[in-house]
Amino acid sequence: MDTAAPRSADELTYRDATEADVPALVELVESAYRGDSSRVGWTTEADILQGQRTDPDGVREVIATPGSRLLVVERGCEPIACCQLEHRGNAAYFGMFAVRPGLQGGGLGRRVMAEAERLAVAEWGVREMHMTVISVRDELIAWYERRGYRRTGRMTPFPYGDERFGVPQRDDLQFELLVKDLA
Repeated sequence: MDTAAPRSADELTYRDATEADVPALVELVESAYRGDSSRVGWTTEADILQGQRTDPDGVREVIATPGSRLLVVERGCEPIACCQLEHRGNAAYFGMFAVRPGLQGGGLGRRVMAEAERLAVAEWGVREMHMTVISVRDELIAWYERRGYRRTGRMTPFPYGDERFGVPQRDDLQFELLVKDLA
């Protein structure tokens, strides 16, 4: 489902991911968070996690899960950003957020997040957006706080030993729940 039709080469198109998008979305997410390519942007996790950020099965699971959607953001026909939205009662979960590293820092992430929040309210009538962020990612958490998210102090353990989520380079990783009021 297209939620916006492009008007020019600079316009963004938002649509739901399909099976055909899986390879490009895995590459996009990996490029934004892991390896040397991620260092071009500011969202890199390369110093705290090695290995993969996601894989084709993880992307397929998000696409196939009822009440979930993986939003692909394109400029022209090129995927330049993505994010997961999952309906969870009165809240939506925001995850798998990635912006192509060379495009980070120019307001694209802010636009994608605003559209995701708008869609969650319009389609599901939710009052809150939830996300989890690795608690040592101070710069990233500060960026989300400037977008209206608040830290809750509620932590969940990092899945040490499960390389589907990466290979930790530190022993103090955990996820913190961030919440934004959308009402």
